[in-house]
Amino acid sequence: MTSAEQFDLIVIGSGPAGEKGAAQAAYFGKKVALVELAPQVGGACVHTGTLPSKTLREAALYLTGFRRRELYGLTLDLDRQASIRALTGRLQHVTAGQVAQISRNLDRHHVTLVSGRATFVSPNEIAVIGADGGEQRRLAASTFLIATGSSPLRPAGVPFSDPDVEDSDTILQLDRIPDALAVVGGGVIGCEYACIFAALGTRITIIEGRSALMGFLDSEISDSLKSELEDDGHAVRLGDAVTTVQRVPDGPLRLTLKSGTELLVDKVLYSAGRGGNTAGLGLDVAGVTLDPRGRIIVDDHFRTSTAHIYAAGDVIGNPALASVSMEQGRVAMCHAFDLSYKTQVAELTPFGVYTIPEISMVGATEDDLKKRGVTYAVGRTMLEQNARGQITGERRGLLKLLFDVPSKRLLGAHMIGEGATELIHVAQMVMTFGGTIDVFIDSVFNFPTLSEAYKYAAYDGLAHLARLAPAYPPAPPPSGFDK
Repeated sequence: MTSAEQFDLIVIGSGPAGEKGAAQAAYFGKKVALVELAPQVGGACVHTGTLPSKTLREAALYLTGFRRRELYGLTLDLDRQASIRALTGRLQHVTAGQVAQISRNLDRHHVTLVSGRATFVSPNEIAVIGADGGEQRRLAASTFLIATGSSPLRPAGVPFSDPDVEDSDTILQLDRIPDALAVVGGGVIGCEYACIFAALGTRITIIEGRSALMGFLDSEISDSLKSELEDDGHAVRLGDAVTTVQRVPDGPLRLTLKSGTELLVDKVLYSAGRGGNTAGLGLDVAGVTLDPRGRIIVDDHFRTSTAHIYAAGDVIGNPALASVSMEQGRVAMCHAFDLSYKTQVAELTPFGVYTIPEISMVGATEDDLKKRGVTYAVGRTMLEQNARGQITGERRGLLKLLFDVPSKRLLGAHMIGEGATELIHVAQMVMTFGGTIDVFIDSVFNFPTLSEAYKYAAYDGLAHLARLAPAYPPAPPPSGFDK
């Protein structure tokens, strides 16, 4: 039997949680090994998920002149095969850059990188299986971090053997840009890809069984995205579902919906949620408990049901954000090794959706506040009324602030419009320090900028507050302000 190599920590998976968890422990002097099944580090974030989809989004906007064609009357004829090569080439460039950066980070922290599939042979020991199926090494440690990520769920009865039936991993192979695409599932991934292909000139139909796109969003923002898609000639079918997918002989795919509607499309993308990548890890041997989707159940410190084994990132489920996964990995290792550096993941984290236009939020939605019985007021501003928004051609951009009555403390911010995922951090910082909307009133913003929208949303909020609580009259608007 192969003798086990000893480490303080063994990390399984090199995505955001695994990389940052490994580096965190190594920074404080722990001897760390990281086992990665794939040929390159980075996990789904780099190779099939976060970065590829966002890179494709930017490439689609650039290649089609999407942001310029309405403003300047441009008409660009898209060579569909050429555009695929351009999209793929840029994606490869970004992936290579990120792989190199992650590799440098692990090397700088003296993390031992081990290639192969990890499987527990006891609660404190793993075997590393090579590509030939044989055991290559044995590794042992007092602490483990599982960060193996997630994969798309494939509903039973769907013919994924058909080359035009895709999930969010296979859609990235991009053999061609379809003329018509059905997206089954109106969550984050489905909406992001729907918008990417819409920008490339594909006719989109989104089919969502629930009553709204991305139901976790503030309803006003969700409705705005739906309207944006429909105004561009695409279809959003809420409260409906696909019952059958069939290939028309020598023709397109035929989708039959629960409502009785039939659709003919070139491709269909199923975005039906994700399950944890836990098969083959031998977690039963380690005593680690899973939920029905194969995700690992953890406590507030990211400990599994086996106290010395931790898990972080998408493999534990929501929120399944790369930004949060990084912090989960760091915090988990601080608890594992009793380091006071980080004790918890920040309660206030932003959420970004890279649709076209972008959506981002931080804090409570109106539905949240209503359920909690909080008395609140709303301040809104449309980005088409903002000077920078007019320059860039914003059509339906919206910034919405929710704040407490009567303290004016900011409780939530919601935005749809280009740059939303960057601009939301302004609200995040104000909320982190318990600030009120007066911060925006009192601040001076560069002009013309989209950031200045915060000031006018705050003025609108003060007007709303005055109607709710006359004891708190609104401040006078700035000179030249036209509501």
